[in-house]
Amino acid sequence: MEKLSSEELLSQYTSGRRDFRYVDVSDAYLFEAVLPEADFSQSILTGVHLPYANLNQANLSKVNLQKAELGDSQLYQANLAGADLRGANLSRANLRFANLQQVNLADADLQGADLYHADLTDCNLTNANLSRANLHKAEFTNAQLSGANLFRAQEADLTGAYLDKTTIFSDGHRQDTAD
Repeated sequence: MEKLSSEELLSQYTSGRRDFRYVDVSDAYLFEAVLPEADFSQSILTGVHLPYANLNQANLSKVNLQKAELGDSQLYQANLAGADLRGANLSRANLRFANLQQVNLADADLQGADLYHADLTDCNLTNANLSRANLHKAEFTNAQLSGANLFRAQEADLTGAYLDKTTIFSDGHRQDTAD
């Protein structure tokens, strides 16, 4: 696996490279990076700092993004299928029309994220923070939402989602039911 520093990655992207499959840029600091349409599939980006980044239409499928910082990033139409985003910060991220099928978002922060028309089929959102997120037309078929925070989430249609003994009330609090 090719290891790249932040500077090397940005320099190569600026020079026209878009294929970054199987690279390791873990813990890189890429504040406001502009990387639309880059292919990072099956790469390691654990703990990467990408706040305010432009990753529109990027391929991040099967990427390890555990504990990544993606707050306020642009991920419009990004492909994140099968990615591991456990504990990642995606607060206020633009995930409109993103493919999030089979993504592990357990314990992730999606507060205020825009998930309009995102596909979260078979997604693990256990204990994820989705408060104030835009969930209009998002697909949650077979999504795992146990313990998820949906306080003031907008227009959530949870048909087919798995809530595992959790009741969500209209005022946003939840009550775990007994066995």
